[in-house]
Amino acid sequence: MPLEQEVMGMLIGGFSTVIGITILVTIFLWIRNKSSGYIWTLLHLILLSVAIYFALKAVNFNYDHPMASEEISLLIGISGFLWAVSMLCLVVALFRFSKRRLNKE
Repeated sequence: MPLEQEVMGMLIGGFSTVIGITILVTIFLWIRNKSSGYIWTLLHLILLSVAIYFALKAVNFNYDHPMASEEISLLIGISGFLWAVSMLCLVVALFRFSKRRLNKE
């Protein structure tokens, strides 16, 4: 998909900044609280980052390539699968955090 030249750099830079800060905060909270929910949250963030990588690769694919449609479809499929697995990790993290809170009460 044709984009302005600066857009891809801004997308990558913005996403990297936000996800980097989020990962650092999650690691800080994990060290401080020692909950297994933070491990699942980190796994979610890492898999989400890889999914975004494949999605951006699909968006930035050379559409003049002879099999562009098939390759873009594959990249979007990989991205979707990784996103789904990352969401599963987030759900597990939420259950871990809920379980810990229920045990404290």
